[in-house]
Amino acid sequence: MMDIVMPAELEGTKAVVRSWLARVGDRVKANDPLVELETDKVTTEVPAPVDGVVSEILLDTDADARPGDVLGRIDPQARDADAEKPSAAAPPPQVRKQVAISAEREHRLSPSVRRAVRERGLDPAAIAGTGRNGRITRADVDAHVEAKPGTNLIVPHDRMRRMIADNMLASVTAAPHVTAVFEADFSRIIAHRAANKAAFADKGIQLTYTAYLVAASVAAMRAVPAINSRWHADHLELIDAINIGVGTALGNKGLVVPVIHRAQDLSLEGIAQRLQDMTARARSGKLGAADMKDGTFSISNHGVSGSLVATPIIIQQPQSAILGVGKLEKRVVVREVDGIDTIQIRPMAFVSLTIDHRVVDGHQTNGWLTAFVDALENWEG
Repeated sequence: MMDIVMPAELEGTKAVVRSWLARVGDRVKANDPLVELETDKVTTEVPAPVDGVVSEILLDTDADARPGDVLGRIDPQARDADAEKPSAAAPPPQVRKQVAISAEREHRLSPSVRRAVRERGLDPAAIAGTGRNGRITRADVDAHVEAKPGTNLIVPHDRMRRMIADNMLASVTAAPHVTAVFEADFSRIIAHRAANKAAFADKGIQLTYTAYLVAASVAAMRAVPAINSRWHADHLELIDAINIGVGTALGNKGLVVPVIHRAQDLSLEGIAQRLQDMTARARSGKLGAADMKDGTFSISNHGVSGSLVATPIIIQQPQSAILGVGKLEKRVVVREVDGIDTIQIRPMAFVSLTIDHRVVDGHQTNGWLTAFVDALENWEG
């Protein structure tokens, strides 16, 4: 027997068996997708390690799984279960065709999808499949149900939404959240971006405002390194690597936070390139577990959807702080010019830092925001 093992790269992450893509007795080929595992950040398909027949399923749908757990087993030498059955008298051709179509449809559904379809009385033929080779996923069933007309629609929580909810509740329960709000003038950033975005585009790189936010966060971390830390019961761990997670919305499917590792070693171009790659892979469902690990700080650019201020923004545990950036808009401000107050129109945004008050206090929070705003307003490139 060959064990089907949960991947080691998901170490430290709670995973749940979302669905099996094969049943006991099915013949599979090496590297065929066999079982879907879902964490609060990403869904991963575990492939078959060898050719053979699925002989056991040890962790079924909705079971918790941890690195090294045996999910099931494959018998490389077994014959197909269907091949062992004696053949019955052949039905008429038309009946045989309908049975074959029905069996093929049924066979393509994972156990959790099959159960969801039966519970809701749905016809699988009416559901558009977005999985590999047109396979129907549980998310496809939920989307199909949500799209049906009617009132008081009940939409079951998917695994990602439930895990996000659990993590958010755990964070506000464990850490006392405190938020400070500053205002930042983006005039220098807008001018620099306008002067350089064409050159970046020639290299196939999109220069976004988020790249500047990451770079300014690195500058602020150098001024107040305590923000880049983790709380432990008997000590504070100051982390050398500045690994910045950037919240990326997936529409109605939730939010993921891919991480730019060692951002302090990257230029603005390097940050922009890494952001572009991560965002594309996040929205195409191609992020791996390693892309989400070891974050030390996070950015929530909630202003892209129109929010001016959001507070508190929930900290990604076990981090100690998260930056919130509101909508960039023109506002009237007072600026002193040659000793005289003047009224000017400037591109402004509210920026907030939510901190774990066990880790840092107000003066460190405000010191970090002061350095962050200074990096934006005096950007030199």
